[in-house]
Amino acid sequence: MTSATRQKHAITRGGDRTVSDLRPSSYLSCASLARELDVSETTVWEMVRRGVLPKPIKLSAGCARFDWAAVQMALRSLSAGDVAASEADPFMAGARNATAAQ
Repeated sequence: MTSATRQKHAITRGGDRTVSDLRPSSYLSCASLARELDVSETTVWEMVRRGVLPKPIKLSAGCARFDWAAVQMALRSLSAGDVAASEADPFMAGARNATAAQ
C-alpha cells in the first residue's frame, strides 16, 4: 500500500486527521470549519456575526457552506491586522492573539 493510499484510508476510516492534512474542501460545513479552526460551532457563528469570518453560501434551505478560500483570506487579514479598526473590540483582540500565536 502506498503512502497516499494509507492517507486516504486513514481519512475514510475517520482517523485523527484534520481537513488540511491533505487538501481542504472548497466548501466546508459549519461543523467542519469549527473542527478545522479548533473552535465551537457557536464561535464560528459569532465570528460571522462580528464580521471576522465571511457569511456562508446558502445552497438550499438548511444547507450552508463556508468558502475555504474566503475564510483563509479573512484569517490572513487578522494576522496582518487592521489593529486600529478592531482595537476596541475584545473579541477581535482575542482573535488577533490567537492567530499571532500560530
